[in-house]
Amino acid sequence: MDNSKVAIRTYFKKLGLEPELADIYLSLHAHGPQSISELSRNSNVERTRIYRLIDKLMESNLIEVETQAKRGIIKAAPISNVRILINQREAELKNLQDELELIEQALARNSLSNPDTRIQFYHGPAGIRQMMWNELNAESEVLAYANRILEEATGKAYINHWTDEFEKRGLRSRLLINDDFVKSWEAGARNGIATDRRVKNTDYVRIPEAVFKIQHLCDVYDNVVAYYHWSDGDVFGIEIYNNDIANSQRQFFELLWQQVKDNPRF
Repeated sequence: MDNSKVAIRTYFKKLGLEPELADIYLSLHAHGPQSISELSRNSNVERTRIYRLIDKLMESNLIEVETQAKRGIIKAAPISNVRILINQREAELKNLQDELELIEQALARNSLSNPDTRIQFYHGPAGIRQMMWNELNAESEVLAYANRILEEATGKAYINHWTDEFEKRGLRSRLLINDDFVKSWEAGARNGIATDRRVKNTDYVRIPEAVFKIQHLCDVYDNVVAYYHWSDGDVFGIEIYNNDIANSQRQFFELLWQQVKDNPRF
């Protein structure tokens, strides 16, 4: 491949154009106007491929098509026409630059993209297992309330493994539970789904529905609030990473805890 062909191919690539477009243009420049068949033979580009590339060459103002004797003849346009393409790209980049500020403003208003807040969604048993494993990195006490056992989503073996890790890492937690949780535990024990282990360094306290009606599972630790929710037999999870939200949930938990801390343990 001679130096001029390499230079043209390289330049076309910088413009975002395929190397075959450079081959077609070089063939037209070297051999003059040609039919599709002639162009395919001279450029070593398949006819079917040339048909697909013609529109792109015309959009780039690099070729012109004339009709002679009921057949299309393709000829090279001046290479200076590339300036038109470059000007178009400059205009597009200018528009993108102008729109970037609007995008930045929109994202700044979106809590999902706020630098102080990160939200992570999970789905299915694998997602719930990941959420629970994330909790094992907690540096603070885990505060939680629950209306059912997580074995229903993760399986008994995983809970046993998770419990081993929780205890090995010396983590601590307080858990508010309701009657639905107890029923879920008992049903799980009968069906062989639930483990009969109590997690060490975890305080289980029942909370009456009159004080607070638990309708989902929630864990609060560090700057994280994690929710677990079942819907139509499927399980979903969400983690919200935000210091202010986590601290608010922590305060809410402590208010509830003060009301029931002397209740019988589970």
